[in-house]
Amino acid sequence: MGKFWILITQLHSLAGPVVTLLYPLYASVIAIESTSKLDDEQWLAYWILYSFLTLAEMVLQPLLEWMPFWYDVKLVLVAWLVLPQFKGAAFLYERFVRGHIRKYLTAREHKHNGGKTKKFVDFIIPKKGDQEAY
Repeated sequence: MGKFWILITQLHSLAGPVVTLLYPLYASVIAIESTSKLDDEQWLAYWILYSFLTLAEMVLQPLLEWMPFWYDVKLVLVAWLVLPQFKGAAFLYERFVRGHIRKYLTAREHKHNGGKTKKFVDFIIPKKGDQEAY
């Protein structure tokens, strides 16, 4: 039983980085190179949610130390976010995050642009009339 337990714990510690980082990194590169936008959305949503989870984990670290099963719960949650059968990251982003982001961006654009919306390209390449004099 002792050697089996050591094997299980070692596989468990290897599964974390593979599920949370290596596979998503590989899948993100494949998504960038594909012509489909659906896989891009899935992996961008994953990295947004994984970053949020990591930040929350940093803030809540003192509480999480008292929960011995936290790593298992996190591994299952991240596996649900990652696995293409579930597309959990895209689901969570569409269901809970996107609405809040759009409300925030719409209010911010309206406040700063007087109701005019600017595209990201306009920030990178300003038009001649938009430049301020120094």
